Order: sequence, then C-alpha cells, then structure tokens
Amino acid sequence: MAGKTGKKYEKYLIEYEPWMQKAPIPVAMMDKIGLAVPPMKTFFWLDNKTAEGCHFYWAMWFTPEAKFPLGIGHPPHIHKDAELLFHIGTNPDDPTDLGADVELYMGEEMERYVINKTCVVYIPPHFIHCPWKPLVTRRPWIFIEVNQGPVHTEKGYHHLTPKELKEKYADEYKMMGQLFVDEGF
Repeated sequence: MAGKTGKKYEKYLIEYEPWMQKAPIPVAMMDKIGLAVPPMKTFFWLDNKTAEGCHFYWAMWFTPEAKFPLGIGHPPHIHKDAELLFHIGTNPDDPTDLGADVELYMGEEMERYVINKTCVVYIPPHFIHCPWKPLVTRRPWIFIEVNQGPVHTEKGYHHLTPKELKEKYADEYKMMGQLFVDEGF
C-alpha cells in the first residue's frame, strides 16, 4: 500500500512506521539510561492501542553484524497471558536452520535450552521463562513475540537469574529492575 487510500478498511493494513523501532520495552528503557539499543530491527509493534482488538505482537530482524548488548539477556519473568516466541530462519534452502544460537531458560529451576532450528516456543500464562538472548547470529533471522492478550504484561522474577550469570554480569544484574519493569500486574 502506498500512502493513505481513503478506503473503508485501510485501517486494517498496518504499515511499518519509524516509531515502532523505539516503542518496544526494554528498548525505550535502555535508551533512557544510556545503554546500547539492542541489535534487533523492529518491523512491527502492534497491540490493542495500535489496532483495537489486537493482541500484542512484536516482530524483528536479527543480523550477524549487530551484537546483543545484554550479557544476561531478558531476565526471568512471567506474563498474564500465553506467549508464543517464533524463531524463524531465513535460509530458503533449509528453512529449519535458524542461522543462530539462542539461549532460553525455562521454569523455576532455570532449565537451559539452546535454540538453533526454526521453531515456536509456547509459554503458558504465569510460566516463568528466560533469560533469553541470542548467543551468535550466523545469518539474518526473524523473531516474533506474540502475547495472547491485548497489551504486553510482565512481572519480573530477576532473583531466579542463574548464579553464574548474576556473577559474570554483576553490574548488569543490578540494573535489571530499571531495564525490565513490571507492567500490567
């Protein structure tokens, strides 16, 4: 679609707008306290405020040249609604190859996984998950976060961050409460 058409249903065709790149939390918080903005390039940020009746969606690209700035990654937390984490490779010759290694911890016991294949991770409501972070990106890949509620909610369980990450990234760990604030609880 090129520009506004004036047609009856054009509001349902939502194009990328520059504000979407700065909207995501914690991107805005990182910028506010002077940390490097994460390497992902947001191409869609939608919720009930953007499109009435819409769930929360955040779609972004990761590329090899941009390094993830947080050693801990996104710390442990829960959401009120179910969440889907889509990890999508871009290799047309092998769509199962993510082109990256992504670390994800799950459950109160912080069971560690390394994702390197195209997949979707289902997170039930109130299920503790994360830290999450890309370890290495070999080729561009797409990440889509879907919270099955009208707006993003998050309650931190930062104290569950694995001990080795707390120790290795002690200064970063101290700032988690500033970067990842509870919302919607």
